[in-house]
Amino acid sequence: MDTQPLALIRVATTRDAARIAAVHVRSWQAAYRGHMPQEYLDGLDPADRLRRWQQWLSEPAGDAVLVADGQDGVCGFSSFGPTRDEDDDPGQVGEVRAIYLMPAVIGAGIGRLLMDASVEHLTGAGYRELTLWVLAANARARRFYDLACFCPDGAVKVDDRDGFRLEEVRYRRSLP
Repeated sequence: MDTQPLALIRVATTRDAARIAAVHVRSWQAAYRGHMPQEYLDGLDPADRLRRWQQWLSEPAGDAVLVADGQDGVCGFSSFGPTRDEDDDPGQVGEVRAIYLMPAVIGAGIGRLLMDASVEHLTGAGYRELTLWVLAANARARRFYDLACFCPDGAVKVDDRDGFRLEEVRYRRSLP
């Protein structure tokens, strides 16, 4: 019996910028419905994110980006690098900055593939612990991170830069 992999996980290139921008926007519009103002979500445009992704991918500044290539092309991405938190050592603590998927592939196991590959890269880079920030109200994402052996560590931050309040909690896990 011939089985096809869910997706091929690979390092992103600048050629992936447009598709990553689309995944970024569509995933936010689906995942954050009810958590952010609908007007804000409706106003998100992949073209606005495209310029940022082209820059990030051409000048990575210590971050890495992986993509999941599915049947219809790039259907998800993850980004990670050293922690940005002032209370952690960026030489010892890595951070998973994002894992986003096209809504059509949520629940298919592609998020798990991206998480596993991200953890593998960060472990190989010598980090002893990993952190990530998640919207406190995003129960689905929190369950996903729980299953990936992350636990809340008590840190909380509020992001209000877009004119509305979002509370995020930090998750952490040790590496072997």
